[in-house]
Amino acid sequence: MIQILNIEKENLIAAKVNGKITKKDIEKIHPLIHNIIEKGHKVDFYFELKDFHGYDLQGFWADLKVDATHLSDYGKMAFVGEKKWQEWAAKATDFFIGSEVKYFDLQDKEQAKNWIQNN
Repeated sequence: MIQILNIEKENLIAAKVNGKITKKDIEKIHPLIHNIIEKGHKVDFYFELKDFHGYDLQGFWADLKVDATHLSDYGKMAFVGEKKWQEWAAKATDFFIGSEVKYFDLQDKEQAKNWIQNN
């Protein structure tokens, strides 16, 4: 499940993610991506992952399609998580999309917010 957070930055999508990401979750974020792109900005992301268990199948395919369409539209990404495999996933994301991606432990989420909000 994705819960959108209100962090003040015009080109930032911030969300808490727990459980599994579904197609409905991706459909919630996709219009936000378009709103930022239409203003001429790259999209930055802040994801707080707590008790995160990946995607269901439809959610995975929906996210893959959105990402394939918008790869060149993404800017910085901050992943805040509780498990080392999430750090590995953040590094893999960096490799595939070429954006600047950083992983932060949960206790460092304020540092992550500062990093994503400052250019």
